[in-house]
Amino acid sequence: MHGEAVALGAGTVLNALATGTGSAFAIDAETTARVELDDTGEVSGEIAGAPDGDTRLIRRCVERVVERFGDGEGGHVRTESDVPMAAGLKSSSAAANATVLATLSALEVEMDREEACRIGVQAARDAGVTVTGAFDDASASMLGGVTVTDNTEDELLAHETVDWDVLIWTPATRAFSADADVDRCKQVAPMADLVADLALDGRYGEAMTVNGLAFSAALGFPTDPAVEAMPHADGVSLSGTGPSVVAVGERDGLERVRDYWSQREGDTWLTTTRTDGARVIE
Repeated sequence: MHGEAVALGAGTVLNALATGTGSAFAIDAETTARVELDDTGEVSGEIAGAPDGDTRLIRRCVERVVERFGDGEGGHVRTESDVPMAAGLKSSSAAANATVLATLSALEVEMDREEACRIGVQAARDAGVTVTGAFDDASASMLGGVTVTDNTEDELLAHETVDWDVLIWTPATRAFSADADVDRCKQVAPMADLVADLALDGRYGEAMTVNGLAFSAALGFPTDPAVEAMPHADGVSLSGTGPSVVAVGERDGLERVRDYWSQREGDTWLTTTRTDGARVIE
């Protein structure tokens, strides 16, 4: 009994920490999960390239699917990813989505992707790797395109196809979502409400930029990268709880921004949005 699936990383339009409403968009960076089920009743996990990595989330995803559709199976899950961990690019959501789909495939269960996404969100809450449940991030990773969600109800408010070039700067430091200062983020709730209105009106670039300035200030990240990008990008934001910064727009403009960002320590890379979302490989 085995299954394999792929899910996508994502960037932030609206951080959900302030109000529970969030928005994210899928990027062309993939996480693959392979699940082998057996009759041991115990689930083990492995993250390629991170022998000491925390596998609670992916193990809990397998357990949640088995609890709902299986018959007490255990097994092993292994993930491999292009999405850097703890960088604000939704590595946990991608790993959860890929693991859920792979486990469903191993059990030969077909399920609506939006509902499958909710299993991973619940597993993330169980594992304590998220404050909000991250349905915004998970839905973008699973469905592709851009989504707007109510994370308090795990409700999808909007889902649209987008075709953007994307520039990402990821410094060497890492920031774990579960460690974010939620109380400080809630202080920018009026700006988050404005961002939600902009996003639901389809003004995603403006929404990103307002979000980025507000949450960079709340979480103690510099706004210089955003200011450098504003003349050349349609939108720019701190992604998640950082430390990555993402900009969207036309490639020519983003290449100009890359000239600035590449002078900073860390990795700067150009990619695109994805509309296809997560999928089962076998």
